[in-house]
Amino acid sequence: TSNSYLLEWLSRKTEFLDALLDMEAPPKPRQCSSCGGDGIYRCSDCFGQPLFCTLCTRNKHRMLPFHRISQWTGSFFEDSSLNLAGFQVHLGHEGKSCPSRAPNKPDLNELPGSGPDEWIDTDEEYIPSNLRAPDHEDYLTIVDTTGIHYLTINYCRCPDSPPAYMQLFRNKLFPATLDQPRTAFTFHVLDDFIRDNLECGTSGSNYFSKLRRITSNIFPHLVPNRYRELLRVSRIWRLLKLLKWKGFGHRNREPKQGELALFCPSCPQPGINCNPTDEEVSSWKYTRTLVMDGNFKAEHMHDKRPEDQIWLMDGLAYMVGRSEYQSYLKATHHPLERSTCNNHRAVNQANKSRGKLESTGVGGTACARHGCFVPHTLVDFQKGERQVNMDYSLAYAMQYNMKNIVRIINFYDINCAYIKKLRSRVRNSNFIEIPDDVKIIPGIGIWHVHGHQTECFARHGPLFIQGAGWVDGEIIETLWSMLNIVSPSARGMSSPHRQELLDFQMNDSNFMKMIRMSQSLVRKYRKAVRASASASAAFNDLDGTVNDEQRQKWVTQELHAQKNRISNPSAMDIFDVQLQKAPTMQVVELDLLRSVAGGDSFDKSRGRNTTWLSRGLKLEEGQIAFARETRKMGGGQCNEQLALARRADRLCGDISAFLTEARAYFGNGDTDICLSDDGGEGEAVEESADEEEVAEEGIDRERPDQVILPLPSNLGLQRCQGLKMNHLVELELKLRIGQANDALHEIRLALANKDRLFRTQVRHADNYVKKTRAWSKVNSFDTALQLKVAVYRACRIALQNLGADNETLQKYKVLEDADLKMKATASGGNKDARSSRNDHLSWFWSLDVPRDTDRNDWMSEFYRVHWLRSKAVKDRWQEEVELLRAEFEWATNFFQRTAEDWEHRSVRCQNKRLEGQACYAARQSAIYGRLRDQCKVAWEKLNADQTRACSPLEGEGSPSVGCNS
Repeated sequence: TSNSYLLEWLSRKTEFLDALLDMEAPPKPRQCSSCGGDGIYRCSDCFGQPLFCTLCTRNKHRMLPFHRISQWTGSFFEDSSLNLAGFQVHLGHEGKSCPSRAPNKPDLNELPGSGPDEWIDTDEEYIPSNLRAPDHEDYLTIVDTTGIHYLTINYCRCPDSPPAYMQLFRNKLFPATLDQPRTAFTFHVLDDFIRDNLECGTSGSNYFSKLRRITSNIFPHLVPNRYRELLRVSRIWRLLKLLKWKGFGHRNREPKQGELALFCPSCPQPGINCNPTDEEVSSWKYTRTLVMDGNFKAEHMHDKRPEDQIWLMDGLAYMVGRSEYQSYLKATHHPLERSTCNNHRAVNQANKSRGKLESTGVGGTACARHGCFVPHTLVDFQKGERQVNMDYSLAYAMQYNMKNIVRIINFYDINCAYIKKLRSRVRNSNFIEIPDDVKIIPGIGIWHVHGHQTECFARHGPLFIQGAGWVDGEIIETLWSMLNIVSPSARGMSSPHRQELLDFQMNDSNFMKMIRMSQSLVRKYRKAVRASASASAAFNDLDGTVNDEQRQKWVTQELHAQKNRISNPSAMDIFDVQLQKAPTMQVVELDLLRSVAGGDSFDKSRGRNTTWLSRGLKLEEGQIAFARETRKMGGGQCNEQLALARRADRLCGDISAFLTEARAYFGNGDTDICLSDDGGEGEAVEESADEEEVAEEGIDRERPDQVILPLPSNLGLQRCQGLKMNHLVELELKLRIGQANDALHEIRLALANKDRLFRTQVRHADNYVKKTRAWSKVNSFDTALQLKVAVYRACRIALQNLGADNETLQKYKVLEDADLKMKATASGGNKDARSSRNDHLSWFWSLDVPRDTDRNDWMSEFYRVHWLRSKAVKDRWQEEVELLRAEFEWATNFFQRTAEDWEHRSVRCQNKRLEGQACYAARQSAIYGRLRDQCKVAWEKLNADQTRACSPLEGEGSPSVGCNS
């Protein structure tokens, strides 16, 4: 482990420290590692820090010009530079001096970047030699990941040589200026800066500060500052990268809106990754699933000089074109927006100003299934998250590679208000449009929907949207966290620079999603197959208890609701419990109190044996209730103790009469038998496990609950057979099954009503008094619930002691505490629906649906909603499996199509003898070909794994559940 390693290292700390200090001294003898001469220079960047003489230092670093060296002073190694060792860089001629080099050289003092204010005014005596600018004009300041270097540059002066800036560029040195460049950045440092910015959010200022410290940790302030040049060059570098990646070095035109951006390879894009027929494209599978949201961390201050700005890629990637967007905002009427959904404030705060900012944030659209930003959809906010802003984003999202797609699922955290007048707003605009034949199904993400009013869950929750698959509608929140890494550094940038920075960050996000798409789809598919099988099994168990009339009625309700959900969102309310159908709280409380008191008496007309056994079961329930009351009361008040004593006296009398009557069945010699002789599972009364045993002389008048009644289940099956009491065993077994049914029925009622209480009173209690009263009622219900739970558990033990068969014991399972938790799928009341919406109700909910629904309108309503929601879970997971299969195919097609496009470009460039462009196109084709193969192999492996799972081994049972999902 890490700690054991640290402990081991601590014992050798001095050994490591001594070795570190030993490396400060030169080896003995101090000689050049190449020629054996005087080793005066040591290179910190060459492996092993070898020593070189002056000549070998130059020769060995001809192709390594940015290494850092130090010079031996006689007592220590001092920082030096290759330039001080006489090293020069020759451009052209494979690093050799140009034979046509002209003596004419520009005046150094007339060149930009070399003025007197570049250096801090200090005594040169204290400036380290490697930080002093050379005293000639042929040097350049070169910025690399190893620091800032002064190097003498000799250009090629041949007649056909390119300009100085292009000679530098072809040697992977990006000049800061085109005319007489004095500063250049290595491609390596530009890539490293952009990568640091993407991964760590490192600002240009912090990054260049790091380079200055790498150059000199003691005097970083004496290192020349090229921060402004770094920002300028990095902007150009980003644009060049995007143009290169998107193939515009191989096209004879400029990019259009959004063409520099990547999109999702797994979303359906007709003509790109799929070619559906007209009939296929109208099916639910070819649905574009979008999610919209706003991000108020991406603020932007007003530009200091808005008239002096250069836009390099305005509207060409993810952020919308500025001029057209501003024209749209000026021409569009945007009235004050109010929401009728009181539980969500985003709409009502849309017009709220948030300070003197040019942009208060951004809003955008992404694909909801894979989290890829849609090109040309990111808009700036002027105040809050106004509909006028998001309309623009959605309209362009619906235009991107959507040929013939007519169905859209759109998630937005305020969709209940946003969607109402969307089409009328767009219809009145001359800048954006939404086709009338496109069907937009509004949704609200599973996390946000619980911040709305109750009805929003059924009307807009993703669980109830047909064709959505298993999606949470919240993935864009994770994308903002990535964008927020660079937002602070972009806050004070110029508008063009900020746009380029955010565009590049979003493009990288989509790129990472693209290269990891096959792994993501594999993980989702495996999860979906398992979940689909589980959801189907859970629904089938419940559906098997529903009669045909109920099923047909509920299916008809579901179809009607889904058909009319857009025109009449309230039709979806069938997926939520209609609380007005539940009994009043007073009636429920009265029923529960009666159940605590012992319930109804048994029919006296039953046979003598049945009556006696029934009375014994009721006495046992009374013992359980008494034991719980005794434990709950503790010391108690005097009047409470008196009431308990009277209850104990009545219970003792009933038990005494029961024992007297038992002689007719056992005889006088067997009435004191309490426990089974053949290893039964213990007493039926769980509370008596750690109590003193009942005295044989008679009944303990203070603890009658400890008397173990002479029922067949307490005597044990073997003893009963010896006493020829098989008929009593059979009778008690039937009565116990009835008792278990009654107990589970009461448990279901108590849980359903307890859930209703939480939703209607506890959650909405807005002061201490109301909350106290609500919790008091909850505790009352819980007391009755726990009594019935104890009765069932005692009954379950009795069934085992009576020798119930496996089928009966499998039906009446052990009741765990976890089974008593209400799940969000059934009640819709759980705030953490993201983690619980895939849960199913426990096994006992599907035991006796007809009985519950016939006896109680509230339970009928509860079962209807549970059946509909359980079916919705099953349907969504089945859709998810089918969608993932299609997405594997679409992703593979996307990579195949892209690989073919690059291959065609390579061939065209070869025909035109554009070798560099041909090589790059061939490399890109190979990359996308590997991504295609990765998808194919992943899908084939999935199919093979599933085939093995579905093929039973010799001697084993049938294939596992879910193989045909």
